Amino acid sequence: MDKRIIPLIMCGGAGTRLWPASREVRPKQFLPLFGA
Repeated sequence: MDKRIIPLIMCGGAGTRLWPASREVRPKQFLPLFGA
């Protein structure tokens, strides 16, 4: 299987679109994406 690293920049804002997954104890930059 071909695994590639795809950079994703998540910056700015309060992260309200990712709420309730994004909380103070688990900021949006530490959320698992795409089942990873």
